[in-house]
Amino acid sequence: MQIITLNNVWYEYKQYSDEDAEFYEKERIIKESKEKGEKLTKEQIEQRVKESFSLKGEEYALKNVSLSVNEGEFVAIVGRNGSGKSTLAKLLNALFLPTKGDVIIFDKNTNEQKNVIDIRKNVGMVFQNPDNQMVASIVEDDIAFGAENIGLSRETIGERIDFALKSVNMERFRYSTPEKLSGGQKQRIAIAGMLALMPKVLVLDESTAMLDPVGRKEVLEVVKMLNKQYNMTVILITHFMEEVILCDNVFVLNDGELIADGTPSEIFNNDEVLKNAGLELPSAVKIAKILKENGLDFKEDILKGEELIEKLCQLL
Repeated sequence: MQIITLNNVWYEYKQYSDEDAEFYEKERIIKESKEKGEKLTKEQIEQRVKESFSLKGEEYALKNVSLSVNEGEFVAIVGRNGSGKSTLAKLLNALFLPTKGDVIIFDKNTNEQKNVIDIRKNVGMVFQNPDNQMVASIVEDDIAFGAENIGLSRETIGERIDFALKSVNMERFRYSTPEKLSGGQKQRIAIAGMLALMPKVLVLDESTAMLDPVGRKEVLEVVKMLNKQYNMTVILITHFMEEVILCDNVFVLNDGELIADGTPSEIFNNDEVLKNAGLELPSAVKIAKILKENGLDFKEDILKGEELIEKLCQLL
């Protein structure tokens, strides 16, 4: 059953307030410079922000995007920086509204103000920096915050906290201070805060980007469990292609346009899409592809490192 549908969605840059536009563009430039190993001064960052807006004018962050997501799917949205991934994520729970077109969540249109509260109850979002999502000095209080804001009873909130902590395997940290937790643990608490609202859809907007490999693994294990055990629909915005392997379907954005969708295997085997979107193959897929090109008998697609090792052992 389709629960999310985007019909010919356009999103124009000028929809940002001036303050929001500056913030998001500054964040993008800082992130991009770090990935390139650049060390920018405050003045250089401000200049790039100014130049960026003078170039963008009234361009679109998303251009005529149409897609659908089924209940219980684990979906990835990928693309280079500035491709429109985070904009699309914020459209899914009406943080942003489309300039043109419709975003339909559980048969409710985000363009209708009366639907926004219900949509946000059903679509929980976890952002990149877990520190920006912490609102209390004790883990238990942080998880309870959202549930309290929607008016749940004290008894129900207690039950939701128990469920959320158990789901992310963080029961022992119930009375801990968030600032003493690792990055992966903080992100798991951020997910728990969303789970206390019992959403049907969980959107992770680059939620593993600031974590080390151990932290990323912790978060993804929790997300996989929620998807499989509770049939929770998961939408993963990521630039780590190894994470894409876990997904049922992949949507590829480039310069605001949806240029491809398919299974991870279909996307990894489409050289033109990978090149246009600036995507790197996961290590195991890349190695398997090179070995296959050099004559090794790989009839099936290799996606994971374990699969590659097993296949190589069979060929010895």
